[in-house]
Amino acid sequence: MIRVHALRTGSVYVRPSQITGRAPFRRLRPFLERGWSEALPILAFLIEHPEGLFLVDSGESPGAMTGGYFPPWHPYFRLAVRFAIAEEEAIDMRLKALGVAPGDLRAVVLTHLHTDHAGGLAHLPPVRTLVARIEWQLAQGVAGQVRGYCLDHLPRGFRPEFIRFDAAPPAPFPRAMALTTDGAAMIVPTPGHTSGHVSVLVTTPERRFLIAGDASYNAVTLAARAVDGVSPNPRSARKTLATINAFGEASAAAARPMIYLPAHDPESETRLSSLT
Repeated sequence: MIRVHALRTGSVYVRPSQITGRAPFRRLRPFLERGWSEALPILAFLIEHPEGLFLVDSGESPGAMTGGYFPPWHPYFRLAVRFAIAEEEAIDMRLKALGVAPGDLRAVVLTHLHTDHAGGLAHLPPVRTLVARIEWQLAQGVAGQVRGYCLDHLPRGFRPEFIRFDAAPPAPFPRAMALTTDGAAMIVPTPGHTSGHVSVLVTTPERRFLIAGDASYNAVTLAARAVDGVSPNPRSARKTLATINAFGEASAAAARPMIYLPAHDPESETRLSSLT
């Protein structure tokens, strides 16, 4: 039996223009806008599969609530984002609440390396961790810090395993990597929010789950193909949103509906709980 669990590792507040980008000056607006979004969840997802337990993203660490966690010189962390994370919301605590020992994880897949998706690795023992090669490359050095990556939040000596897109992809995705030998869990490229962004597709006889990271902030912006306010390549983001929509339509036509699970959509947890 295959199951998917949502694990809430705190909340984040962003500027509304980050959720739905607005022209002109799409990428500048989140720094200038006043007002905040509602409290958005920071979700990681646990996949239970006969071959083992797989974690998609690790959420953020409660360390985000302490001074000096974020670079004080970076305007995004000063002006455009706020976190609310309790100690009991760390990923290891969330796993234990499900009866899962963090050391039992077979692998972690990071949709991308932004700190609210990778910062929780600091609370896990060493585990096989998969990330896109280009994502790792773009996160390096001063240029990576300017892009908003915080690799100093990762465990000391951390080195990921790079995703190998060497499996037959489910149409219309162009490439895929099988996470399980039966192909029920696959990693697919979904660039846009970052250039190395990926999502994880989980297939069961009844439905398909797309664990989508920040491919979009919610199902409404997905349907509208609305690019967010921070994506570096809007053309790539729109193409990804079109691909996901096409996949959802094909899944519905095959009577195996897609359950869309972005990391910051307040409805993601509801979509999962309605299936139980």
